[in-house]
Amino acid sequence: MSIRTLILVIMNSLIFLVVLVLSVTFYYQFSKVLDDRILLQLNSIKTLKKVQIEKLIDDEWLEFNTEFANNDSLVSVDTSDVILPKNRQFKSGIYDLTGYSKTGKTAIGLILNKGGRMVFKVVDYNKIKSILLERTGMGNTGESYLVGEDLKMRSPSRFYPDSLPSKIKVETNGVISAFAGNEGRAVIKDYRDVDVYSLFSAIKISNLHLAILSEIDTSEVNAPLIKLKVRLFELILITMLIAVVLSLFLTKIITRPIINMQKSLKIMASGDYNQTSTFRKNSTEINEMFEALDNLKKSLQGAVKFSNEMGELNLNTEYVPKGNNDLLGKSLLKMRDKLIEFRNNENRNRMNTKRLLVDGLENERQRLSRELHDGIGPLLTSLKFYIENRIESRKKRTEMKQLLDATISEIRSMSNDLMPSTIDDFGVGAALSNFVESIKQSSDIDIEFEDLTNSENSKITKNQAINLFRIGQELINNTLKHANASQIRLTLSEFENFISFFYFDNGKGFDLNTVKLGSGIINIKERVEICQGDIDINSKEGRTTFEIELPINNE
Repeated sequence: MSIRTLILVIMNSLIFLVVLVLSVTFYYQFSKVLDDRILLQLNSIKTLKKVQIEKLIDDEWLEFNTEFANNDSLVSVDTSDVILPKNRQFKSGIYDLTGYSKTGKTAIGLILNKGGRMVFKVVDYNKIKSILLERTGMGNTGESYLVGEDLKMRSPSRFYPDSLPSKIKVETNGVISAFAGNEGRAVIKDYRDVDVYSLFSAIKISNLHLAILSEIDTSEVNAPLIKLKVRLFELILITMLIAVVLSLFLTKIITRPIINMQKSLKIMASGDYNQTSTFRKNSTEINEMFEALDNLKKSLQGAVKFSNEMGELNLNTEYVPKGNNDLLGKSLLKMRDKLIEFRNNENRNRMNTKRLLVDGLENERQRLSRELHDGIGPLLTSLKFYIENRIESRKKRTEMKQLLDATISEIRSMSNDLMPSTIDDFGVGAALSNFVESIKQSSDIDIEFEDLTNSENSKITKNQAINLFRIGQELINNTLKHANASQIRLTLSEFENFISFFYFDNGKGFDLNTVKLGSGIINIKERVEICQGDIDINSKEGRTTFEIELPINNE
């Protein structure tokens, strides 16, 4: 593919992509805004008509109730079309009496019952109809209507004006949701089996239960979108036509020097240096440029190889610059020296950071242990003394003392777990011995610890003692949780120049090459590294060992 064709393809592809993305984005944004606006408008119309219907019925009820509440001679009003069953007594309230209409017309009844005598009035249907047939803001296909509990209309359909509302069944998802007590919006099939945007909610007044819906056909809503889609398609075609014309003109300007250079290089490669005076003038320089380029290629190959070795941190690789003017070679050697220095500093900083983190953790544990022992402990002891001397009921005193003793014991255990006091008083060997004894009491596992440290003149520092104790803790806990072992053996030995810690269990073991090491073993390795020691881990079914050596007097 020629460079001109490549530029044309890239430029026009980018332009087409940008125009397409902008068009699609605009289309969907416009569609979303249109949907939101239609739904918001329908919701406003539905809410307004609902409020108007509820106000009409409330006003009619108030007027009817005021007129007949204190009238002993009750007389029904507007009852020529509605005949109530004689065997049913209605309580005072508002009812949907459409089912008792001789003509099937919508009848919202207002009923007063005084001592078994009833009077009722039917709300003027024209008033309800005038509210619902008001179509301002509803477009060409929008309508609002009422539906009764029998899923029949209670207001006229604008699409079937000659049909009685009570003869039109509306069993749509919107009506069902409204009667279920939900108020919302959706795109559904209406009673004509036409897709519509529908807003629905329930009207509940006294014994009257209706659903009110405001809907508009999706085809009417989507009509502007179809027009917009056609216009966007036309815009894309026009834009691409202009882009192609402009790109042809621009690529001609851009590629002309490159094509001339290509021709010159072809002529030079064929050995013809007599094309133009300018070309003859530059033929020697071009030849020298290619020779220099070949030498540069060889030099760069060596530099790239050396750079790859440095990238893989093989910093002991040798590299010899091409000469005193080989600035790249000298820079690479200087970079190697800096990388070696940086790696050494990074190792020192990483070690110091780990040491600070571990020291901070242990200091915090020591602080918490001291707070538990010196702060909460005396308070609980004082509370125990108070209970012994102030609680009169012997039974309550005994129960409270038992609970308090258990609390004191738990706090002591927590304090000891955080920082065993025996480390400072008797050394790490005694602390591990106490920990092993506590494991024996709480577990059936066969565990033994052999302490071969110098109890009187030990050279083990406090930091080493803490780290060794934590390592032993971590190893035992890991075995108890994961190894399914029945036997554990620990040995801590102190020699002239180093400390040896040996750990063994007969659990199920793990494969060091495939297992994903957990934070426990990682913490153990970091503590050994902090103490500048070495660790050797071997594991197989029935035998897992950790051998750790720490130097003495190197902290």
